Amino acid sequence: MVEEILSKAFWVVYATVFAAATVVYGQQVPCYFIFGDSIFDSGNNNNLQSKAKVNYSPYGIDFPEGPTGRFTNGRTIADIIGELSGFKEFIPPFVAASPKKAHTGMNYASGGGGLRKETSEHLGGRISLRKQIQNHKNAIKKAKVPAQRLEQCLYTINIGSNDYINNYFMPGTYNTSSLFNPNQYAYSLNRLYRTHLKRLHRLGARKVALFSISQIGCTPKMIVSHGGGQGCAQDVNAAVAIFNKNLKDLVNDFNKKAQGAKFTYVDIFSGGGDPLAFGRLGFKVAYKGCCTLSPGEELCVPNKPVCTNRSEYLFWDDIHSSEATNKMAAKGSFDGPLGSPYSIAQLVKQ
Repeated sequence: MVEEILSKAFWVVYATVFAAATVVYGQQVPCYFIFGDSIFDSGNNNNLQSKAKVNYSPYGIDFPEGPTGRFTNGRTIADIIGELSGFKEFIPPFVAASPKKAHTGMNYASGGGGLRKETSEHLGGRISLRKQIQNHKNAIKKAKVPAQRLEQCLYTINIGSNDYINNYFMPGTYNTSSLFNPNQYAYSLNRLYRTHLKRLHRLGARKVALFSISQIGCTPKMIVSHGGGQGCAQDVNAAVAIFNKNLKDLVNDFNKKAQGAKFTYVDIFSGGGDPLAFGRLGFKVAYKGCCTLSPGEELCVPNKPVCTNRSEYLFWDDIHSSEATNKMAAKGSFDGPLGSPYSIAQLVKQ
């Protein structure tokens, strides 16, 4: 009951903050680097042999450039954070960016990407966080980006969902659930994350926003596969909550021990399963995607009808959020209550 009350209170505050105007006075940082999975991907999978790519209609139906490889109908959370930070253009995907873009920012995120090497292997090509950081290292070295500049940049990372959806909770394909209990698995992921963050810190990252995993047990896909079609898969959300707690502790540890580190934890988990809160936020459809889906599939069927009231849908397809949801998350992380110890607006000013 206490958790339920806190959840609802959280989202009431969230909605209030979202309603307030955000004022941006020019570009806040010299560069912006993005890492993660399909939530942040802007086209890095387009040329891979992969089931995890969406460079086709109706994806991008509300995006100025149409289908680009973004796993939503419009802008991603990372796109909107870039706008709120004062960037006039979207940060380009690494695979399509000219070398000089390493001075202003690149997006390395990849649909299906995870912390573990084998995560999402059944989907084909994808880029793990380890490889994304290697791509970043190569890019900044090739472009000879000054170390002092890199320390002033903004870095956002959204990773870990696939290590659960496309690994731990797929026991017929992966053996991690037989090797680890939820606590052990979260600990193993945390150790990998720490190693990757140390590498990124050595490459100059100081202002880093780490996004929690959302309540993936409440996605339409996981409700059907692990929730019996009746509601959120609580065992999935419980496992993710352990990961998130460890991630928040990891952020605090870096801030204490890593030279110059100004890391922040962005909580997109709390309140994510509260249908009453969704209504307050303007959503009318919380557990169904907006686009046409084939039975058992999670991505939109190409060139098929989509809902017209897209701003009222929490989800775009069977697992990815709509642009309306992304706006909420971006606004809440930028100058709302989601960031700890800093909002991203505070982070860029550090």
